[in-house]
Amino acid sequence: MRDDEDLDALLTWRELRKVTKSLTVQYDRVMYLLEDTPANRKLIHRYIDVWEYPDGRIEVRANGTALPCVPYDRLAAIDQGAVIEHKRLGHALQVAQALQAQRDNRRASGSPSRTNRGEAVQPDQRKSGTKKQREFTQADVDGVIVQLAQQNVQTHKPPRKPGRRSAGSV
Repeated sequence: MRDDEDLDALLTWRELRKVTKSLTVQYDRVMYLLEDTPANRKLIHRYIDVWEYPDGRIEVRANGTALPCVPYDRLAAIDQGAVIEHKRLGHALQVAQALQAQRDNRRASGSPSRTNRGEAVQPDQRKSGTKKQREFTQADVDGVIVQLAQQNVQTHKPPRKPGRRSAGSV
């Protein structure tokens, strides 16, 4: 290799992505939010590069420079610690967590950086019983709610009936 060559830059996986009106770029089920600057506003509806380095870093680049951005992973999951004992919120988080367990969490691209880091090659077919995020229907949500309600009935004892007091007790 010559001194002016950069091995990381030579081995990056590069893909073109179109900038939306809301200054976002989609890559591998992750949305990258670009800063709202006049320079970035000029990129709306134009194609820019997304670079994935061999070590897994992702860089959004336009005209040879890296653009500052904030990633938003659409496959993020609710942490078990986040399911708290709360009158209403705890149940809602349990429903979301149960739906996420049924979601197909494969990344869209088979980018080489993942296999370089030792991760297994993703299968072509999704696991049975899983769905894409947009395939979930209201019936799926209702089914999870009923299932969780049945589990709660089985694991919790029915409330005790108040005992009868004698006339002399207060």
